[in-house]
This record gives sequence, structure tokens and C-alpha cells, in this order.
Amino acid sequence: MPTLTDAPPAVTLNNDEILRYSRHLIMPEVGMEGQLKLKAAKVLCIGAGGLGSPLALYLGAAGVGTLGIVDFDVVDYTNLQRQIIHSTADVGRPKLDSAAEKLKAMNPFLNIKKFNIRLSSDNALELFKEFDVIADGTDNFPTRYLVNDACVLTGKPNVYGSIFRFEGQASIFATKDGPCYRCLYPEPPPPGLVPSCAEGGVLGILRNSRRGGPGRSDHIRNASGRIKAAARPRRRPACARCSRATRISDLQPWRTSNSARRSPQPGKRARHQ
Repeated sequence: MPTLTDAPPAVTLNNDEILRYSRHLIMPEVGMEGQLKLKAAKVLCIGAGGLGSPLALYLGAAGVGTLGIVDFDVVDYTNLQRQIIHSTADVGRPKLDSAAEKLKAMNPFLNIKKFNIRLSSDNALELFKEFDVIADGTDNFPTRYLVNDACVLTGKPNVYGSIFRFEGQASIFATKDGPCYRCLYPEPPPPGLVPSCAEGGVLGILRNSRRGGPGRSDHIRNASGRIKAAARPRRRPACARCSRATRISDLQPWRTSNSARRSPQPGKRARHQ
């Protein structure tokens, strides 16, 4: 698995990049070494919507060298209240093209890889292989579980975020020796149990109020301004995906059997974009 421990010798910053990232370079915690690691990094964003928009913008501005984006949807008027990478003029355009155009305009040094596909069990493993980190900005449970399972099988960290009205969650799953998303939620809820953005609404600004760490699931409430660190989930010994004893070695279709008994209830831990 690729790591960000050392930047490849070929990675350098030109004079324009040094000026652009100067506020990073003067920080002892980042410096030239840290900025070169960012430029060497390859991050794949699943989705260019409400979660993927601010994520891609900040990653691009920070100087992540290669930014992959997976999206097959088009921009709709109802997206504009929260999907800040798109504008009114983009309505009807593919989100992938709209996002890539804004990112290139903001930072011409980015290497943007566009994937105008629907993520599936047929392409996820091959797609994830060339990236260091996978950022899950999806808004549906089938893809969320698919991203988790593919991250476990490819050994890639799964940076996860989700939103429900005034509340959100953020965490990092599938790290070495850490829990995966299925350790927390073994099975997805039945279709229709958790309302979508169109059904329940969502506060767009919540997407910029997010934090989280490996194996920790932070719970954010914008109505009260609180960020609550939830109990650190642990790897479940019986997890069907990441447990060494029961680990599954391939991707399987999304299933909902027995999920009504095990899945979170609306407004609790289940979130969406």
C-alpha cells in the first residue's frame, strides 16, 4: 500500500507553488517536507456533491497533488444551497466537469482525474488501487458500504462524513488495526427508513464544520454549535468485512437482510448527504 511517509525524490515545488503555499511552508508542523508529501499524495473523492464539494476545494487549495473525483450526476438547482463547487451557470452540466473546472481555476498545479462512472463492485477495487486515501462523500447506503468494503480489501483509509439536517458525523475507518464502518453499523438500514436530503432537508453550512480522527466518530450539532466526540468504536471480532477470523475476500452485492433489527434509527446515527 502506498504511504505518505516519504515524498518521492522527483516531487518538487516551483517558485509559483512556493509562493502559493507560503503560509504552509512557514509552519514548523508542515514546512517544505510536509508540502512535498501533500503534492505526492493521491486522494480519491467519491462524489462531487454536498460533502465532496468543500472537501475537493480544500484539498485542491492545500496542494494535494493528484485529486480523483468519481461522479456521474448533473448539477440541479436544489444542489446549489450546499454544493459550493457548483454555480447557477452549471445547472444541467455534469458535476464532474463543473468541479474539475473550478478546481483547475483555483489551482492550476492540480492533477485532476475524472471518473464519470457509477461506483460498483465491478470497478471499485481497481479504481482504489492507484490512490492513497479514499474520501467518502456519498449520499446513499449501498455506495457507503461498498466504499467501506473496497477500502478494507485494498488497505486504503476510508475518510467518512455524513449529514442529517442539523447534525453530522465524521470519522476515519479501515486504517491498520482500526475498525471499519461495518464494525459500527454491521448492515445497512432497509430502504426508506432514513429520509434523503429531498425528504428531510439539510443545512449546507454544516459541511464546513467537520472533524474526526482514526477510529473516532465525531458527532456535530450545528443548531447548538457543539462538537461531541463519540465513543471510539473498536474492531468487532465478528465483523464480516475486517475481522481476521471472518474476513470476506471479495465484494458482494449490497444486502439488507436482518438490517431492521441492527441498523440505526433516523435522526440517530444514520446520516446522509
